[in-house]
Amino acid sequence: MTKSTAIPNTPFSQPTDALDSFAPRLLDWFAENGRHDLPWQQHQTDTPNPYIVWLSEVMLQQTQVTTVLPYFARFMDTFPTVQDLAAADWDVVAEHWAGLGYYARARNLHKGAKQLAEIIDETGDFPQTLAGWEAISGVGPSTAGAIMAMGLHKYGVICDGNVKRVLTRWAAIDGDITKSATTKELWALAERLTPTENSGLFAQAMMDMGATLCTRSKPACLLCPLQEDCLAHAQGRETDYPVKAKKQPKPSKFSDALLIENENGEILWLQRPDNGIWGGLWSLPLQFVEKIDGKTNSKATGKTAIKESVTSDDKSSNVASDVRSNEKVYETEFNTAEQIINEWLIKNKLVTESVSNTLLDDAPIKHSLTHFHWYLTPRKLTVDAAQTIELNEKLAAAEIDFKWLTEQTAQDSLGLPRAMIKILE
Repeated sequence: MTKSTAIPNTPFSQPTDALDSFAPRLLDWFAENGRHDLPWQQHQTDTPNPYIVWLSEVMLQQTQVTTVLPYFARFMDTFPTVQDLAAADWDVVAEHWAGLGYYARARNLHKGAKQLAEIIDETGDFPQTLAGWEAISGVGPSTAGAIMAMGLHKYGVICDGNVKRVLTRWAAIDGDITKSATTKELWALAERLTPTENSGLFAQAMMDMGATLCTRSKPACLLCPLQEDCLAHAQGRETDYPVKAKKQPKPSKFSDALLIENENGEILWLQRPDNGIWGGLWSLPLQFVEKIDGKTNSKATGKTAIKESVTSDDKSSNVASDVRSNEKVYETEFNTAEQIINEWLIKNKLVTESVSNTLLDDAPIKHSLTHFHWYLTPRKLTVDAAQTIELNEKLAAAEIDFKWLTEQTAQDSLGLPRAMIKILE
């Protein structure tokens, strides 16, 4: 791919007149064609609310507007102020977030609310500087810029995924957007284009441009106010931008999801550790089976590979013993609660069974995460009263947070990852 050549008298690939006219053209388009009815938008109010903008920006990270809308409405109904969110129990916050994905955002949101509440107690207001917002948990430069511009009506610059797509196409920036050099180039261009006045309006317009016209595939170039000097459009190479290194195939991870049921028809639920996948949410006990490298399809369970001859009838006991024999894999793939349960199952020679006699219902549920595909196979086990008491005592002794709840009660009262809901369904 050929590098674009900078025009004389400007460090950018676009001439000065194009750079100067970018914002006016975009704002004129936004006034006529942009979205003006999103519940978090603040460009039509004289008294902006940074809490609303901050909340929406966190939710919108890697998530589409249509998905966020009902979650945002529910959060605002339950937590109308940042103080309400800060004072809420984590379980309530997690339950409101459940299903939205990327759960570290929820953790940071709750932590950030506590930080903001303290700042407001001390100063009487939200942070008023870019550095002040970047000090809040989970807030990066683009989110901080959005809050400054849209939530405080001050000067702020954004350079999120939508903006990067617009800019790389318009200026034919062909560096890998995952590289720091390209990031610096994009931020420099974003700062050059952002007007001193109405930067919040400009930020919203840029978001709309990327979300509605300059989309990943099939961009609506004929409707674009920037098409006359868009370099990618002139080259007929719109979808070649942004340039990003080709992703390696994701590895796959296989685990059993254990539905351990007591005599009352209640299922054992464990609260996940704060760190790691689904931090702070509630999950069925998981039993690691194997990993398969996405590139070579080779088994990748450490020094001791999982036996390929395991059948469905003896899978739980054999695999559990096999994995346990590899201490490194065992400690990595089983959290403390799952290790306790796994040891207890082996000690009592308890073997989980298929949840159904039909092949379809017994098939693993695929759940794709950022770095791997997770295949979860539901397995069931019914324990008697004595076994329930014994297991409770072991978990309580290790200070594990656990609950016995029916499927419906768990869905109604716990923050469950979408994968757990898939299993229950």
